[in-house]
Amino acid sequence: MRDEERGMRNPNFKVQNSGSLGIGVNSGLESPTCWGLPHRTPNKLGSPTLWPREIPKSQNSKFKAQSSNVRQRFAEIFGGEPAAVVRAPGRVNLIGEHTDYNDGYVLPVAIDRSILIAAAPRDDRQVVIHALDFGESVMFSLDDIGRDQAKTWSNYQRGVAYFLEERGVRLPGLNAVVVGDVPIGSGLSSSAAVEVSTAYTWHVLADFKLSRVELALLCQRAENEFVGINCGIMDQFVSALGQRDHALLIDCRSLDYQPVPLPPEAAVVVADTMKRRGLVDSEYNTRRRECREGVRILQRYLPQVQALRDVSVAQFKAQSSKLKVQRVRQRCRHIIYENERVLKSAAALRAGDLDAFGQLMNESHASLRDDYEVSCPELDIMAEAARKIDGVYGSRMTGAGFGGCTVSLVANEAIEDFRGQVAAVYEEATGIVPQIYVCRAEDGVSKL
Repeated sequence: MRDEERGMRNPNFKVQNSGSLGIGVNSGLESPTCWGLPHRTPNKLGSPTLWPREIPKSQNSKFKAQSSNVRQRFAEIFGGEPAAVVRAPGRVNLIGEHTDYNDGYVLPVAIDRSILIAAAPRDDRQVVIHALDFGESVMFSLDDIGRDQAKTWSNYQRGVAYFLEERGVRLPGLNAVVVGDVPIGSGLSSSAAVEVSTAYTWHVLADFKLSRVELALLCQRAENEFVGINCGIMDQFVSALGQRDHALLIDCRSLDYQPVPLPPEAAVVVADTMKRRGLVDSEYNTRRRECREGVRILQRYLPQVQALRDVSVAQFKAQSSKLKVQRVRQRCRHIIYENERVLKSAAALRAGDLDAFGQLMNESHASLRDDYEVSCPELDIMAEAARKIDGVYGSRMTGAGFGGCTVSLVANEAIEDFRGQVAAVYEEATGIVPQIYVCRAEDGVSKL
């Protein structure tokens, strides 16, 4: 049964099938009580894939150790055992940057760096959260949820609670301990992991019906309207619906998605420049406005266009002269060509053509640097150093930009060379010691 038939659809979300991936909006998702069932997901570029929606208890020793640690800290802080421990992954986007809020295509991976919450319900309506990474605690009432100007890290949890309550869910009070190993401000989407883990924790404790797609949409709304960051849907979506050993090709308009297998002979390697930035303080929202201006102008000549995703490369070439402001023209060019690169990248991975995929990654970085102007010297140095190593198929900045991380596809036998050489070149050029993570594609949010 589709969500709109249950009366559970987000009233602000409209399905638009034009140019979609050909998958129903929920892609086999059912209410949470059905997540344990296998679903068959159509796959436009290959045969249907059967995969389990609910994640079995992880056999990953890292997750076991993290779960044990957060349980112990919960007992120390609150006394007693938590009722649940929930994990939500961060993400790295292989390609498709800034396309999500333009109704376009993205190809992210949920990674084995996570936010964990150990929690237990309270008998009252108070929420008490202790953030181990900040060494701070907050308390707020579910009957009066407001933004915290001092401990702003708690606004992500507050926003999720606010919109769950607005939805009509009567939430229980909560004691919670939060910890994570997703570097904050790195572009690996710690904020979405916090939101998704918070929403899923309340789902586990209160047992209300909410599909994973709806969960992602609610968390996006919390970040947009409560926290004040106009992010697209990608980060929350892949944190909720990611799949082990796969990237997720997402149509950000229809929310159709397809799992795309990652090559076993190569690894996704993230290199953290250690340069931090906040989205609110960056030019992220400015880029959104510039894209909207491009759409407004192009609609005069292409009336069917509702977002830059609706403009083909051929149409852009024919109409680009109408975009008189250079910056607006550059922003539009990046988005339109990036959407094409995403679809080509998914096809290349399915065909096992890693050289083609790597070239598309390199082109994406150049476009982000030159047309979208969201790179920085640190990101450029890191990507260039990576590309000089034999066995590196491609490298690009990932995330909103202005700092954060690069992502590279690296042959397994070249990983140690990558670690040593990229770190050395980057430190020599900047004086900063980078952090390098070999990432595994993991499943989305789950109860450990």
